[in-house]
Amino acid sequence: MKNKIILISLLIIQTIIYIVVGLNKEYLHIDEVYSFGLANYDKIDIQDNENFFNNWHSKEYYKDYLIVDEDEKGKYLQVYENQKNDVHPPLYYLILRIVMGMNIGKFSKWTGISINIIIYIFITIFMYLILKNILKDEKNCQKKSIILAFVSSITLASVSNAIYIRMYSLLTLEILITTYLHIKLIQSNEKVNFKLLIKIGVTILASILTHYYYLFYISALYLIIFIKYIKEKNYKLLIYYTLTVLFSGIISLIIFPYSITHMFFGYRGKGVISKLQNIEDIIKAIFSQIYNLNYYAFNNFLFIILGLIIVLLILNKMKKINIINQQNKEILKLIYIPTIFFFVMATFGSPWNVLRYIVSICSLAFILIIYYLYRLLKNILNEKVCNIVMTIILSVIIIMPIIFKLKPELLYKGKKEVIQEISNNANLPTIYLFNKKVGNSFLEDILLFSIIDESYIMEYEENSEKNIKEILKNKDISKGVIIIINGQQDNINEINKIKEELNFTNSTNLVELTSGNAYYIF
Repeated sequence: MKNKIILISLLIIQTIIYIVVGLNKEYLHIDEVYSFGLANYDKIDIQDNENFFNNWHSKEYYKDYLIVDEDEKGKYLQVYENQKNDVHPPLYYLILRIVMGMNIGKFSKWTGISINIIIYIFITIFMYLILKNILKDEKNCQKKSIILAFVSSITLASVSNAIYIRMYSLLTLEILITTYLHIKLIQSNEKVNFKLLIKIGVTILASILTHYYYLFYISALYLIIFIKYIKEKNYKLLIYYTLTVLFSGIISLIIFPYSITHMFFGYRGKGVISKLQNIEDIIKAIFSQIYNLNYYAFNNFLFIILGLIIVLLILNKMKKINIINQQNKEILKLIYIPTIFFFVMATFGSPWNVLRYIVSICSLAFILIIYYLYRLLKNILNEKVCNIVMTIILSVIIIMPIIFKLKPELLYKGKKEVIQEISNNANLPTIYLFNKKVGNSFLEDILLFSIIDESYIMEYEENSEKNIKEILKNKDISKGVIIIINGQQDNINEINKIKEELNFTNSTNLVELTSGNAYYIF
């Protein structure tokens, strides 16, 4: 009962931390915007609308991409259709869509963040269950498992994952459930446990329908189990287990057959092949992601821990001490081999070397390295001293972000002022000189356009001062206009020409947006 109270108390503290950080999240990353649009809109991108460019639109036009209206309530087909035409499977977007349907006509970042906060309660619980199996022979096993699970869930990686409105928190949970169920599988004393196999099958199915990177993890796990059963000549259980994995994969393809196109013929699949052909890019990507692992998963303390491990390893080898018992080696193998394989393959397969592509295994990487450090320390120190040292190390990891002002990924501090500045001028006619050559950058600032009363997105090719004068002829420009310009344009020259055409004499660089600059001309 006491351990349950500790666990619940730490889950409450964890949730409060996420809420506080969520309150400080001031903007959305373009992929987070896509999350709302893909879960809700009838197209992948609002720019796919025929009337998007070269027309005046109200703020409701842009807000529609981010919210569920009353007449859209209960409609879910667009989730499937959008994912068919995009690069991800649909399960996460379906969940997001259901929650968005509870907040009709309103947009809030909390719609997405709240899903992740709830998911992270279960992530911490399954981390605890996994750790309890690893630490089962240790004194105060449950307390140690609870504390370590909690610490893993408040690292910068976990906090970033919790406030990032994408499918990666769900994928993290599914990987942990898969790991836990496979630990139970190898502990089932070579008997066929159909209930357990069904749980494994359902988890695999849900995970494949969440993110394709899960296939890296489960394929490594399958290979471990396959070799184990072959060695033990347990062919009956091997057949049942193999059928479970195969049926899950087949059912996922029946539900969402477009996975094949996404993985092998989409631009992401081609990008992986291209990356694998460049050794220099691969090396850079691996080192970049190791840095992300250090900064986010260990709060910038990984390399110090690895240094300690090397010293302790030498001392243990000198004493000829067996570091980990055979039973724990079986369990740890189920964790470290898939984790390393996922890390490497996700690094190869990702278009950018950023945290989100490896975040789903950060907690597992954390507990593996911390556990290994603990075992090495315990072999040369008594229980009491070892616990004191580990408490100090974990405490330092927790307070590192406070001491060195380390921040979660994609918090977007400072954007509050940008939003306020745009809100203050929301009644002014706004023209966005949009250069497509810069890339698909409009969604990076769609939140701002959902604040502006009226705006006009002008294609770069249509950009001329006469056109602007014609566009504004029926608008009240007595108090000035807002001109937004994205990259690869001569901003100052453009602004001066527009001022001259509209008979304005003053201009100021109002604010810098994610995708460009906003100018107030008056």
